Amino acid sequence: MTRIPVIAGNWKMYKTHAESIAFVQELAPLLADYSGVERVVCPTFIALAGVAEALKGTGIKVGAQQMHWEPQGAFTSQIAPTMLQGLADYVIIGHSECRAYLAETDETVNKKAKAALAHALKPIIAVGESLAQNEAGETDAFVGGQVTAALAGLSAADMAQVIIAYEPIWAIGTGKNASAAQANSVIGMIRGVVRGLYGETVAAATRIQYGGSVKPENMLEYMSQPEIDGGLVGGASLKLNDFKELVRLAAQAKGV
Repeated sequence: MTRIPVIAGNWKMYKTHAESIAFVQELAPLLADYSGVERVVCPTFIALAGVAEALKGTGIKVGAQQMHWEPQGAFTSQIAPTMLQGLADYVIIGHSECRAYLAETDETVNKKAKAALAHALKPIIAVGESLAQNEAGETDAFVGGQVTAALAGLSAADMAQVIIAYEPIWAIGTGKNASAAQANSVIGMIRGVVRGLYGETVAAATRIQYGGSVKPENMLEYMSQPEIDGGLVGGASLKLNDFKELVRLAAQAKGV
């Protein structure tokens, strides 16, 4: 089964509202020739509306970086899924920075995944292990457990809307990265978890990204791996030419 490659730029806490709009206005024509790759930008909350408006008709999708699972309520500082409808196509859930700094747990990741799907948002569910877990040989057990917990209660039909992003914590913002073979192995394991839960057809269709110090210099190697369907990219997605190169290399590697 052919899976459409997907490159998502996670801008984290970078770019003002005005900078975000100016950036995507320049980015859109650079990516116009690569419609075979799904292209997603995930700006800060304050820039979502402006970026969504600026990207109308370009084919580039918009993602939010986080959300609460309740549709509304007394949750000061939080963003509800209902508030993202009409602005975002995707929402990142379970990023390690949210797990580390914002008390995200496997349980809240699962709640948010269900809430996203209930409100016509596609979750990009991030999973990944620490350096200590990696060095102790615990990657498969830990990451597999995160995947199982995140998908609890989701149906096979739901999985058509889900992207999983493998981001080893030790490779995020460190300049270190898993080798292409390592990343492909873990992502193959993740696909095996999905296969065990939903069967071969769903597993073969589920898109799984790699993230963690992804850049143009290593993108082709990652995307040439059979299990890797795209990238959840941080720093390189903040630069116009780098973002274009990531998408171009993904298209080249996957022949789209």
